[in-house]
Amino acid sequence: MATELKLPQLGENVDSGVLARLLVEVGATVKKDQPVIELETDKATVEVPAFSDGVVKEILVKEGERVKVGQTILTLEATDGAAAQSKAAPPAEAPKAAPAEAAPATAPQAASQPEPEEDTEGFEHERRLGERALAQYAGSLPVGGAGAPTSTPPPPVAPAPALEAKRAPVPASPSVRRLARELGVDIYAVPGTGPGGRISDEDVKTYAKSLITGGQSAAATTSLPGLAPLPDFSKWGATERTPMSGIRRKTAENMRKAWLTVPHVTQHDQADITELEQLRKRFAKSVEAAGGKLTVTAITLKVIAAALKVFPQFNASIDQAREEIVFKKYYHIGVAVDTDRGLLVPVIRDVDKKNIRELAVEMNQLAERARNKKLTLDEMQGGTFTITNLGGIGGTSFTPIVNAPEVAILGMSRAFYLPVYSGDEFVPRLMLPLSLSYDHRLIDGADAARFVRWVAQALEQSFLLALEG
Repeated sequence: MATELKLPQLGENVDSGVLARLLVEVGATVKKDQPVIELETDKATVEVPAFSDGVVKEILVKEGERVKVGQTILTLEATDGAAAQSKAAPPAEAPKAAPAEAAPATAPQAASQPEPEEDTEGFEHERRLGERALAQYAGSLPVGGAGAPTSTPPPPVAPAPALEAKRAPVPASPSVRRLARELGVDIYAVPGTGPGGRISDEDVKTYAKSLITGGQSAAATTSLPGLAPLPDFSKWGATERTPMSGIRRKTAENMRKAWLTVPHVTQHDQADITELEQLRKRFAKSVEAAGGKLTVTAITLKVIAAALKVFPQFNASIDQAREEIVFKKYYHIGVAVDTDRGLLVPVIRDVDKKNIRELAVEMNQLAERARNKKLTLDEMQGGTFTITNLGGIGGTSFTPIVNAPEVAILGMSRAFYLPVYSGDEFVPRLMLPLSLSYDHRLIDGADAARFVRWVAQALEQSFLLALEG
């Protein structure tokens, strides 16, 4: 008996991936949990294992092909052992699972029972009033600022009664249906948030608002640089096109979303790390013996964890829909890693509970996993703050983009010697450039200046870390 191996759910918001490598071939015997394909998603490269023992009967995908969640990858012919085990299973177990699987379906079915037939008299008259009602409703929504145009995109016309009768029943009360008609909204297009997908008044209003704001957003999007049709570059010389990798495509999507959503401001400062560099060199070999590298980034991880406790608004996120600030009581810090496939940001968890040696070892291991395509999706999620260091390449400062839904990111550039006046003479001091980008919706400029100055002082005076961290 052949069983289908389908692509499982790989993580939050991941619905597909590119098949990078087939790890088995037709006729191969595989064991349960043995990797069968290597898949490159938008965030990482992952191995997909077999769910049972068997012999590969047919492979239904090819390398380079985009595979969606739920799509069949291959079929497995049960081995003698697996077949015997299947036959030995008590026949009564299969029926037991049926009620559990059917249970969720009963709720939507109950919720989707047809309402008593509503009075459709005057339906056409209400539909003609729909555009005026939607415009009036739009006027009460904060979708534009001063000077914003008052016109709204034409609303969709509600379906005629004849068409409505042909469609499957919608889980909405007559009053909700009437509100949808008054606003000129197609009740069949409204996603319900109630039990079994039941549609409420609030669902209809939210959908109507999305039509209005969506029209404005679409107009704004088409005017964004890079989204307009490109000219024919081949008119001026030779060109070559290559498809964007999954990681590059996801990076572009996230950066654009962050830039459009987060009002960025960057605060620059410098830290005198002359003494810190001497200590780093002094203890570097002991950390190398433990399997890590004592870098400025590893030290800064510990400093940032302490700073986030002093300034909790930097360890938060904004829930704009609920108009709330989410303060996080854990300290998971992402560290940007440059790879041949693009920028990856593995997350080091509970930084406040680890010493600098442990952080250096873990950071080194995660960086190696990132470069060798071994990072899992879980290892790149849950961050509360991000550090990115371009000092190994060069530069004096830069403007890093906030990794939303985080609200801040610290960038570090190459340290350089600067003559600093000591009171009697100018002496050479090793200065580390710091660039803090932050979400101005939550963080004020004065708080950002205090935060980056605290970080600089903690790097300059290690006692401050023990005193206030």
